[in-house]
Amino acid sequence: MDFKNFIADVPDFPEKGIIFRDISPLMANGEAYKEATNQIVKYAREKGAEMIVGPEARGFIVGCPVANELGIGFSPCRKKGKLPRETIEVSYGLEYGSDVLQLHKDSITPGQKVLITDDLLATGGTIAATIELVEKLGGEVVGAAFFIELKELKGRDKIKGYDIFTLMTY
Repeated sequence: MDFKNFIADVPDFPEKGIIFRDISPLMANGEAYKEATNQIVKYAREKGAEMIVGPEARGFIVGCPVANELGIGFSPCRKKGKLPRETIEVSYGLEYGSDVLQLHKDSITPGQKVLITDDLLATGGTIAATIELVEKLGGEVVGAAFFIELKELKGRDKIKGYDIFTLMTY
């Protein structure tokens, strides 16, 4: 299946000169969404994933169906102040400023094999921060899986040394 047929290109969003790759049509098509997540499920099995972690919010869209199909847990990686129990956090750089991501302290057990999922690998900042959180808790990041990779933004450079799986590249 050519997943690019289910991606809407939105020019000049969120700002002029940017082409936003919208996964909404992929999610709206049951067959395409299922096949996309099934390919990540296959990758997760090959990596021996025992837990899925996804940064908000689109990491949930990718990771939850994968975790469900595998019969393993999913842990949300959220922006500061969104998780109700004791957390750990990491600050990371954005194009204009910084942000903070958090995980519940009890979301990963030491030695647990973790697959990180998100819709898109762009600059790699969010994924690098997510990896840092998982590793602070003693988890072993066995890979990162995405629907889309924007190659020109060189996100792989920020997460060198980690196995990366993508369905589509632009």
